[in-house]
Amino acid sequence: MDVVVVMDGPESVAPATDTSFGLAVAAIERGHRCWHCTPADLSVVDGSVWARVRAIRPDAEAINPLGLGGPTDVDLGTVDVVLVRPDPPFDQKYLHLTLVLDLVADATLVVNSPRGLRQANEKLYALRFPDVTPPTVVTADRDRLLAFAVAQEAAVVKPIDGHGGRGVLVVRPGDENAASILDTATVRGTVPVVAQRYLPGVREGDKRILLLDGEPLGAILRRPTGDDFRANICVGGDVEAVELDDDDRRIVDVMAPTLRADGLHFVGIDVVEGHLTEVNVTSPTGLRQLCGLSGTRPDLEVILWLERRAAGRFEPAAGGPTLRSVETDVRVDESAVSPDG
Repeated sequence: MDVVVVMDGPESVAPATDTSFGLAVAAIERGHRCWHCTPADLSVVDGSVWARVRAIRPDAEAINPLGLGGPTDVDLGTVDVVLVRPDPPFDQKYLHLTLVLDLVADATLVVNSPRGLRQANEKLYALRFPDVTPPTVVTADRDRLLAFAVAQEAAVVKPIDGHGGRGVLVVRPGDENAASILDTATVRGTVPVVAQRYLPGVREGDKRILLLDGEPLGAILRRPTGDDFRANICVGGDVEAVELDDDDRRIVDVMAPTLRADGLHFVGIDVVEGHLTEVNVTSPTGLRQLCGLSGTRPDLEVILWLERRAAGRFEPAAGGPTLRSVETDVRVDESAVSPDG
């Protein structure tokens, strides 16, 4: 297959933790051609979407780990898979990217679906599943937020378009800074924020569960370190591979039909104390850590799924010859997986 990864620039890649890098490595391991481009490399010419791409030749030890080749132009309507992987926030540039990729979504497998990405704000999408989320309000009203924090004994306040733990704050009743915190978070009552009941179990860990087509690939537990209540890897949280429990599986079962219907095939959900807190759809992370810590190859599971799904899009009526075929038998050399992913 030809796999185009639309992501941030190569200078952003950290091989040990970068899921996009890991997917490229796994695709090449399976014998596919893998290409890099940024959203700015896309153009629409007479209704066709073109990308200026560079071949990925990954080397985790190199200064430039993607090992990009020279530029070439490709019609995205002729490739097999486009992986949409720019980091959040979902801003105007991200919106425009999804609108452009809509033009090839009927001809090419685009993961995640451009339409689904527009529908699934990573903080608000969880509200579609109220039976598995903690008590939540979304408002710019400071007094309502203060009242919610009192009623819940403490609240976590998040910017709607935030990511990586940025701007996440705890508001506790009786804190003399609470009103000022909320004034700052809401820009003096003009910008809505998400407030959820503070779950004390976050000190024991925030579970990231990676899902592929609504089925779990595995989970890692991120624990806060020091005095910081946030468990995000990018702010220094400790990580270990863990099994899913009954609450996790209940959440996955509730979400799976909606995720599939929205074309959100590769996502990461965050679970604390058996409650769904966020749904990460733009460029979910944790795959490299899951590979390294569990000794399994969920990265190859993703590529095998892409092979089957891409082939299925081109299958003719029963009995006719297939245009593309895929060999799905994979034998993994476990020694090739380093402990750090």
